[in-house]
Amino acid sequence: MSDAVVPHRSEDNAQGPRAGWFTRALDSDVLYSFRRSKLTMAAAAITALLFLLAIFASWFAVQNPFDPAQLQLINSRIPPLWMADGQSPFLLGTDEQGRDVFSAILYGMRISLAVGVSGVIFAGALGIALGLVAGYFGGVADSVIMRIADVQLTFPAILIALLVNGVAKSLLGNRLDETATLGVLVIAIGLSFWVQYARTVRGSVMVEKNKDYVAAAQLIGLPAPKIMLRHVLPNTMGPILVIATINLALAIITEATLSFLGSGMPDTMPSLGTLIRIGNNYLFAGEWWIVAFPGVALAGLILSINLLGDWLRDALNPKLR
Repeated sequence: MSDAVVPHRSEDNAQGPRAGWFTRALDSDVLYSFRRSKLTMAAAAITALLFLLAIFASWFAVQNPFDPAQLQLINSRIPPLWMADGQSPFLLGTDEQGRDVFSAILYGMRISLAVGVSGVIFAGALGIALGLVAGYFGGVADSVIMRIADVQLTFPAILIALLVNGVAKSLLGNRLDETATLGVLVIAIGLSFWVQYARTVRGSVMVEKNKDYVAAAQLIGLPAPKIMLRHVLPNTMGPILVIATINLALAIITEATLSFLGSGMPDTMPSLGTLIRIGNNYLFAGEWWIVAFPGVALAGLILSINLLGDWLRDALNPKLR
């Protein structure tokens, strides 16, 4: 049995540390759990496909739905290609402005993902920073940050996002163009979801700061920011990754809700939520495809991301290994 192990080690040493890292990654518990779950693999494939379609939307779309010069009202409300009145190249039909629904979904999904990913990054950066400060220093800083977090937890995230969005629109007024609206949505979503990161990081930091490696770093005179970022933060990344994955789906839903309520992206640069709001006006007129396909795309995106988040939470839980 030992003869079978020795060649493996010598081969690993011959290929260098990079091969050793790759081998350990292939043998890790997380990857093993991923390969065992066909549902998770399917969710990852769908998520990757939707991300790629959104990123390279201009390659797959038959038109740019954000460019009025490419839209013709004569092509409005054309049904999907497989129906009697369907026309090529409009695979999923067109809306009331003559926009190709498939192209609008690709570009709208790009907007939704941009807002969702940016909102999660902003929320994570803010929450991690405040959680590190609260957990490491404690005292007044901890009390103030946690009391603010407790107050915010009493309100649903969508209400916080609506409040921030409403204040921004009242202050900026007509100066709020498409780009500014996207930035306001990112800030609104970020301010709605930072609490989970802060509370999780605070709890982990309060455990880690009492360990010997932190005491050793303090003893040799390392500054507090370097200790928090270089030594403490890496040991809290597991829960942060889980929260970020799940919050990505929540951020996309929040953006879609704001857009559906008319407080999100405008009709000239529609996200998936805006497309659903537009299509909802024509649902009872028989043009069901205008709302159905953006709704299916949004549901598929949210479901696949949520499945990945659930798997990641279980895979990184040491009690379930």
